[in-house]
Amino acid sequence: MENNISNEMSQIEKNISDEILAELFLSQVTKQFKRGKILEEIDQSLKNKDKEAFLRLTVELKFVS
Repeated sequence: MENNISNEMSQIEKNISDEILAELFLSQVTKQFKRGKILEEIDQSLKNKDKEAFLRLTVELKFVS
């Protein structure tokens, strides 16, 4: 009986660890995607010589990084 409970608790802990790892992975991937999009927009603002967009995007980049 105790062995079954121990096995179940171990499986629950493993499931929770997997969920946390998946959430961290998704968070990191999302962050990298947002950062990449902002960098593309910064490049475009430089090409367009759009100072306001550049300044806004660099501030936004600081919050994502």
